[in-house]
Amino acid sequence: MTQTNTPDRSIDVNDYDPDFCRQRLLDMLRIRRMEERCAQLYGESKIRGFLHLYIGEEAVAGGVFCNLKPEDKVIATYREHAHALLRGISMNAIMAEMYGKQEGCSRGRGGSMHLFDRNCNFYGGNAIVGAGLPTAVGLALADRMQGRKACVTVCFFGEGAVAEGVFHESLNLAALWRLPVLFICENNLYAMGTALARSEAQISLTAKAASEGLPTGHINGMSLLAVHAAASRAIDFVRREQTPFFLELHTYRFRAHSMYDAELYRDKQEIERWKAHDPISNFAAKLKEANMLSAQELVLIDGQAQQEVEAAVRYAESGSLEPVEHLLDDVMSAATQQTMEKICVKSHAAYREALRSAHREALQRDPRVFIMGEDVDRYGGSYAVTKGLSAEFGEKRVRDTPLSELAFVGAGIGAALGGMRPIVELMTVNFSLLALDQIVNTAAALRHMSGGQFGVPLVIRMATGAGRQLAAQHSHSLEVWYAHIPGLRVLAPATIEDARGMLWPALQDPDPVIIFEHAQLYNQAGELNEAQAPIDICHAALRRVGRDLSIVTYGGSLPRVMEAAQALAAIGIEAEVIDLRVLRPLDMPFVLDSVRKTHRLLVVDEGWRSCSLAAEVMASVAEEAFYDLDAPPARVCSEEVPIPYAKHLEEAALPLAPKITAAAMALVKHTT
Repeated sequence: MTQTNTPDRSIDVNDYDPDFCRQRLLDMLRIRRMEERCAQLYGESKIRGFLHLYIGEEAVAGGVFCNLKPEDKVIATYREHAHALLRGISMNAIMAEMYGKQEGCSRGRGGSMHLFDRNCNFYGGNAIVGAGLPTAVGLALADRMQGRKACVTVCFFGEGAVAEGVFHESLNLAALWRLPVLFICENNLYAMGTALARSEAQISLTAKAASEGLPTGHINGMSLLAVHAAASRAIDFVRREQTPFFLELHTYRFRAHSMYDAELYRDKQEIERWKAHDPISNFAAKLKEANMLSAQELVLIDGQAQQEVEAAVRYAESGSLEPVEHLLDDVMSAATQQTMEKICVKSHAAYREALRSAHREALQRDPRVFIMGEDVDRYGGSYAVTKGLSAEFGEKRVRDTPLSELAFVGAGIGAALGGMRPIVELMTVNFSLLALDQIVNTAAALRHMSGGQFGVPLVIRMATGAGRQLAAQHSHSLEVWYAHIPGLRVLAPATIEDARGMLWPALQDPDPVIIFEHAQLYNQAGELNEAQAPIDICHAALRRVGRDLSIVTYGGSLPRVMEAAQALAAIGIEAEVIDLRVLRPLDMPFVLDSVRKTHRLLVVDEGWRSCSLAAEVMASVAEEAFYDLDAPPARVCSEEVPIPYAKHLEEAALPLAPKITAAAMALVKHTT
């Protein structure tokens, strides 16, 4: 299906019901008057931050939303006030959000760019250009996997997003999996202050979408009836065919990009030329010509819109500020940890086999669970963790993706929002950097930013660590980057039991969980309790009892620390070994109890020394147990250098057992 730009003259207003037309006029006036009032309030400093107005583009929202059903889902952009309003969020709640009041639709935490409403299936705006596209793909994927065939996900974005890689990644994924997403590009000609022709070699946006295999259409976005007709056809197509569609709407914003914008990139004559195509005045004129609207009725409709706006302003101004005591509410869910009865049936297994067993159990126990990532299907994952699972559960639940980390992590977020329980496998931690935007700005922030309405129950697994002569780019230990982010839970299983037992509790967590698996652990073998209880993913673990010093570590460094502890024991130094295993939130009470017993602290961290997890542990101990220490805290970390390829240099760069042993001996001698 391909639509073309339909001239206004091909649509006869007399073919429409008068009440329908008057309601659409009211919709556009509600948007216009609300936006004009918001601009005034911004000038009075009652609304702050960034404010992106929709004035001039009202026909787009006015023509699209009347075609949607309540069960359809909407992802918007940072210019989303009109989308939120016509999706059914009350103007009162929108205006209160602009004021930062707790009566707002996001409890005052999101502001102008982040309006959310779960009851309206409105999944909010996004301040990151193009970032909503993969979320829309994931929401549609969740509908597909749960058999909701009548649902459509509509994703709005501007033409500036087409320059982002995530645009192509997301459209490709939607087309590849034939997902019911309507991608609506509101082409207002300027991505902030850069004209489309100055930023794109190919200015036909439908050509770009068609190159990804999507059927496309483009239409005059300044004509409400043209938009309505095109959107109606596109939505019906997506709903019927269960496949994506790209619709480009040519529109224009009469106001600046945002209220901060000095608007130096376009002249006033251009704006005035476009104002001749004002969607509201032109539509009202058509209705008058067709005897569907009198001058008095127009005044009444406009007055109705203005009254609603003033009532919303009064509501917002009389609203209340969320108490500061609630600041930390809804960063993560308060859900309690599930437990299971232990059954001791042991077998010999490797770390990767323990992980595979955990995945198999999760797929068996919960039909919402599915795995996706690069080469997880027939290849079995880059470290063979998912090998054979596709044959057992099918390719729809063990799902290969393109090399599109940004898109498929974003799709995992959307699928989680849609009710699924995705396990997203990233080959290695360095590839996660390509998806950092989605992890940090969406997955981690969404619960708090939406006022607690949306959690992201997503598990992301990735290999980490050095020691295999893979040189700098595949030898990173970036766990501290993610441990820095509120809204994430970060795990680092260092034992076979933890590898087996952490996944199920992570899948029960209503918030995003990152699991780091050190690549050198995959071949580690030992006894495995096949029916063990899930691991407590809130607390550290004691791996060795000691009296002379506490050695705190995690992940791939644990075997090295245990080796060092044995060497120390041989010379009469008994080290207590603590495996953090949960890097966010850190179990500092557990660490402090050990330090108060041994009076010495050594932290071993494969990350670089500067701004490391080791530094965080040491600082926390210094804050809470300074007077319990008999020696300054010490740490052993990787040297401040990209990990080299040559084996002798790689070993010199890493915190291996001899370095750990020497540091521990020095720490004990400090007070003996």
